[in-house]
Amino acid sequence: MAVKAPVLGGKANDVALDATVFEAEVKPHLLHETVRAELNAARQGTRGAKSRGLVAGGRSKPWRQKGTGRARQGTIRAPQFTGGGMAFPPGMRSYEVKVNRKARKAALRGALSHHAGNDTLAVLDGSSFETPSTKGAKQVLETWAKDAPVLVVAHEDEEAVVKSFRNLERVLVTVPSELEVAAVVWARAILVTEAALPLVEQRAGKEAPA
Repeated sequence: MAVKAPVLGGKANDVALDATVFEAEVKPHLLHETVRAELNAARQGTRGAKSRGLVAGGRSKPWRQKGTGRARQGTIRAPQFTGGGMAFPPGMRSYEVKVNRKARKAALRGALSHHAGNDTLAVLDGSSFETPSTKGAKQVLETWAKDAPVLVVAHEDEEAVVKSFRNLERVLVTVPSELEVAAVVWARAILVTEAALPLVEQRAGKEAPA
């Protein structure tokens, strides 16, 4: 039996979803790897500190080698001095984790299939938003009555839909080209516009018609 999703904002009917995308096997290890890679990619990796060679000053010995009764020192910028450099300081680094393209697509299909199988995925009739209306967007979500947070995927040209939903609390609006597995896993419910649905299917690995 084909999985279906309700259509919100327009006529009360259901739309059949592509089985290759929305009835895929959910593989937890692929979801974990992909979400970890996406979150790591968002990290800047700009944390750093100065070593003794980068700290200014301290070019001469603070005191002579012998006869002072103190331990011999070569510079006051050594790690044991206040204001000195750090031993083994952290520097610029990349947190990137490689995940193969096929694995990413399989993870996205699994995450979407999980929502489709649990009736937490719906399709939005974007034509019902001719002008931006946060009130109308709120009514759509209240009628649907699903738990937040909600992920809304709209086509890049559907500016009215984007503006209508982006100001709602615990609602994230994105476009198909920027849809990530981490956002799908984070959301308790997903709302995809009719115009964005084919692009979401393509991003998840469905082949475009010849």
